[in-house]
Amino acid sequence: MNEYDSGKMADVLRACDGMVQTEKPEEADVILFNTCSIREKAEEKVFSDLGRVRTLKLANPNLLIGVGGCVASQEGAAILRRAPYVDVVFGPQTLHRLPQLLQARRETGRSQVDISFPEIEKFDHLPTPVLSLSKRPALGHAEGSQTNPGTAASTGSGQAYVSIMEGCSKYCTYCVVPYTRGEEVSRPLADVMRDVEDLVAQGVKEVTLLGQNVNAYRGTDWDGDMVDFAYLLQSITALDGIERLRYTTSHPREMTQRLIDLYATTPKLVSHLHLPVQSGSDRILAAMKRGHTVLEYKSIIRRVRAARPDICITSDFIVGFPGETEQDFEATMKLIDEVGFDNSFSYLYSPRPGTPAAELRDGTPREVKAARLKRLQDRIAEQEAGVARSMLGTMQRALVEGISKKDGNELAARTDNNRIVNFSGTAGMIGRFVEVKITRVVRHTLRGEL
Repeated sequence: MNEYDSGKMADVLRACDGMVQTEKPEEADVILFNTCSIREKAEEKVFSDLGRVRTLKLANPNLLIGVGGCVASQEGAAILRRAPYVDVVFGPQTLHRLPQLLQARRETGRSQVDISFPEIEKFDHLPTPVLSLSKRPALGHAEGSQTNPGTAASTGSGQAYVSIMEGCSKYCTYCVVPYTRGEEVSRPLADVMRDVEDLVAQGVKEVTLLGQNVNAYRGTDWDGDMVDFAYLLQSITALDGIERLRYTTSHPREMTQRLIDLYATTPKLVSHLHLPVQSGSDRILAAMKRGHTVLEYKSIIRRVRAARPDICITSDFIVGFPGETEQDFEATMKLIDEVGFDNSFSYLYSPRPGTPAAELRDGTPREVKAARLKRLQDRIAEQEAGVARSMLGTMQRALVEGISKKDGNELAARTDNNRIVNFSGTAGMIGRFVEVKITRVVRHTLRGEL
């Protein structure tokens, strides 16, 4: 979602102010920071980075510096007290107002703050992304493969993001998202379909639907009736030109049977599901206010795998939640062994201001938590390697996304189950589906032959 929003900031300034992006900060007229506050480390990095551009502001008084995203929403005008050289502070829901905020700063000489929650207003004011599908980089020149994150890649990667909803209404006790992005608000079905159709017309073949709680989507159709996430997926996969569909991030409470059944009937829906669980202990899940039990989570996975036997499951884990005992952690390790995850995002618990969990007592030493996290990550790495080995010798249909980051003379493609495979090919293949035979496993990537 943050990458999507960053791309939209660039789109807005390009459309309204005629700006172009530069990779050199010293050339910039405007420098924007899009921020995340889901963990303390990310939040602190914002102020560290702001300090580094302060010298540019001293050298160029006309330079405008903006802070957007969730830290902006959380801290508001407090950012100006900590970094008074910041000119504009804006939230995730007001990024479309960037041109007006920058202009007001120029005219009044006063810093501007807008962290309001105008629901889905921003989507009505964002320009349609224009994809430069003909601008494909030459092999061996990695610097030519820069993409505009959040729209579709300017190299013609054939894939793009579409945001379908904002916010979250689950109010997990550790999570700051409902306070920084607001409660769940879904875009109308017609608006989402128009975005997808525009992208298909420009050559996009794979779309990833985005939302903080994406499968909680409840939008209105053309008649004003409410439709669910499964209906939206069916509508998109019925479009000619869409060959593959992904979504992230989902919540176990919203994995309806209608949605699960699509994995048996909809080949365009990829064989990869990211379904955060956070813990394998019912006691910790209750303290987190997740709204599901371990048994319910395992039931969802069992039904999804019955519908799509080859699906890869990835998840999120928080280690060291306040009060987590060794027994609680062992329950998480048991869940990992029982489910068999392909990958995960896993972190030490980070207390966020204003959340209920931040008030909980926590007596577990940090070194104990760190040891638990390493053990968890090592076990999932073993499972990830096992999935990779099972793919050796198989034929995979993969979308070529661009130049390989590991070798500028090769291409990188993404398989249906979300694995990157590097192989020798020509730049003309970028943005197309190819058949690749998996020949080797190299750490977190695969090696293949066309």
